[in-house]
Amino acid sequence: MAWFLVEIRYVPEKFAEVRPRHREFLVSLAEQGVVAVAGPVDNDTGGVSLYQAENREELQKLIDQDPYHLEGAIAERTVREFKPVIGAWVPKQ
Repeated sequence: MAWFLVEIRYVPEKFAEVRPRHREFLVSLAEQGVVAVAGPVDNDTGGVSLYQAENREELQKLIDQDPYHLEGAIAERTVREFKPVIGAWVPKQ
């Protein structure tokens, strides 16, 4: 499994209407252990989520199901693989 940091910038006039469906989507993934943490940034101009997926292709399938994506509320999305090595929730090696 790999970790991925997904950052999005919202379409200002669209995101608020879609937000409840987006959050339901993320809550479901968090309950499955796929999303570790997620939330808005910079006064609701965008958001950041930390996902765990088998690979980038599997992650892409997941994030393409996000209501923000499906309903055109994302102006920009970046995905970067993340390799946690230090932290309270990182297993000791």
